[in-house]
Amino acid sequence: MSDPRPPLVDTHCHLNLPEFERDRAEVLGRAAVAGLEAMVIPAVDLVTSRGAVGLAEQNDSLFAAVGIHPHAADDWSEASRLELRSLARSSRVVAIGEIGLDYYRDRTPRPIQQTALEAQLDLAAELGLPVILHSRQATEAILETLRPWALSLPAPLKGRCGVLHAFDGDLQVALDAADAGFYLGIGGPLTYPSASGLRGILARAPDARLLLETDAPYLPPQGHRGQRNEPSFLPLVAARLASLRGWEPAQAAQRTTANAACLFGWTHGTDDRHIL
Repeated sequence: MSDPRPPLVDTHCHLNLPEFERDRAEVLGRAAVAGLEAMVIPAVDLVTSRGAVGLAEQNDSLFAAVGIHPHAADDWSEASRLELRSLARSSRVVAIGEIGLDYYRDRTPRPIQQTALEAQLDLAAELGLPVILHSRQATEAILETLRPWALSLPAPLKGRCGVLHAFDGDLQVALDAADAGFYLGIGGPLTYPSASGLRGILARAPDARLLLETDAPYLPPQGHRGQRNEPSFLPLVAARLASLRGWEPAQAAQRTTANAACLFGWTHGTDDRHIL
């Protein structure tokens, strides 16, 4: 008997990290029971880029993104660009990421973060792939970079150029990002009691720009804080989004799953094993 629930998509879960090495199969099993039909595994460096592709090539419910996080931007080089380009040839790679700017921890000098970001944006444009963006206390700087880049993209990418992962900007940023062709990644923080401001913003953001994510093993939803996050917790975020927007839970699943398909190209023939 088929599952009557609309499928969910976790657009950002780090199943390639050591936190999942011991019980990854069980985590994937729980995700399937929870109604997840697809998960995108972003990378943070070359090692996790290789791992993401390897996992996605072994499991039809998994897709990969390859890229170098701002914390690892010191590792950016021509050699890393060539390796990412090679890894992205896999039909399971649907994005370049997780890339961006982090002015909160500043683990890498800001000019080096900027160089790595711009180079990976160029790579994404070259390959025709959207980007998964990390931005922490760097909204103005990253938007200054993204706006001209988005305008310069070829037609197939316009309107689906990337996602602002763990979105925490204001309403104007949400609207401007949507207008430029970006999606907004929504995860566990939406459920926190302190997140009333974020809930007010996301209640007014465009339906067609909302995505669900866990950021597992990080940012677990309310009720699981202090635990390792995992994709099976995503229905809690979907339920909170549905309540916020006056939807039935099924509507939250249907809308965000359709948005993920548009962003990552599952409706554009990216992979002949696509599941959505």
